[in-house]
Amino acid sequence: AAWRPHNTLGDEPDWGSLTLGVFVCQACSLLHRSIPHISRVKSVQDTWDDSEVELMAAMGNSAAKAKYEQKVPAFYYRPMHTDCKLLREQWIRAKYERNEFEFIEKQEPYSAEGFLWKRGRDNGQFLSRKFVLSEREGALKYFNKQDARDPKAVMKIETLNATFQPAKIGNPCGLQITYLKDNSTRNIFVYHSDAKEMVDWFNAIRAARFHYLQVAFPGASDEELVPKLTRNFMKEGFMEKTGPKHTEGFKKRWFTMDDRRLMYFKDPLDAYARGEVFIGSKENSYTVLAGLPASTQGYHWNHGITIVTPDRKFLFACETEAEQRDWIAAFQRVINRPMRPQEYAVEAHFKHKP
Repeated sequence: AAWRPHNTLGDEPDWGSLTLGVFVCQACSLLHRSIPHISRVKSVQDTWDDSEVELMAAMGNSAAKAKYEQKVPAFYYRPMHTDCKLLREQWIRAKYERNEFEFIEKQEPYSAEGFLWKRGRDNGQFLSRKFVLSEREGALKYFNKQDARDPKAVMKIETLNATFQPAKIGNPCGLQITYLKDNSTRNIFVYHSDAKEMVDWFNAIRAARFHYLQVAFPGASDEELVPKLTRNFMKEGFMEKTGPKHTEGFKKRWFTMDDRRLMYFKDPLDAYARGEVFIGSKENSYTVLAGLPASTQGYHWNHGITIVTPDRKFLFACETEAEQRDWIAAFQRVINRPMRPQEYAVEAHFKHKP
């Protein structure tokens, strides 16, 4: 029918919410079913009576968006269909169940203090830790003991990032927080048993980043700042690597591509990377090649990748051709992008690393 608009969150809208008057995709219809007191869904393949059709025609996705999303804060994360279930479900609940974006008084203050389960750096156990996000101090801090005066870590908002990692952390509310410490990346893995609480923390970090960037770049528009608030990693997974002489045996490592930083870890949940490689642009003599130099030995996986930098070649091996293809595509995306002025300073830091 002509009144069926395309749904921005996911695939073709094959379901309709008879109570909200919106069309949703298959994935979102499952989430709508978790709030049956708010949303009653029906397949577009079913038989619809006239009153149902009239209701959908009277509202529709555009009018619903204008109503239910009228006061979404600029920093608030609007999930896409590729995001984890937690983010999508809490977005739907915030809109239709809690009406957070119709009435400002229903929104959280998004300044955070409370307890999160944090993974221990050395023993891997999750323990309850007090976290405080202070925009005034420009930092997220956590404390090992409830009455401790001094924090165990101070993470500057300037370099803070947060990304949901439920599969890696093994919890549907698992959040990976990263920050720079002495120009090296430090990982912290946390979760909360309450899904709303965890998404509120995520948006509190985004709010703090937004306000920090507004001060740092006073002329910038919201559209320019919002993509810089948090970022998902470009690619993660296992590859094999060898050392700088290319004569050592290849070792299996977990790799994370975070913008121009390629980091490798012995274990996906390690607090610190074993090493970090800066990936510059093609204008600065960085290239990525499929395969390994003919003389290379000691690898177990057959799908090689060579990254050429101004200083040396980095050799990696992937288990499958599909993985090799995905990694090359991720590297190519970064290499094809010209470097920003501040990235030259980051590159210089890498060159002076021991």
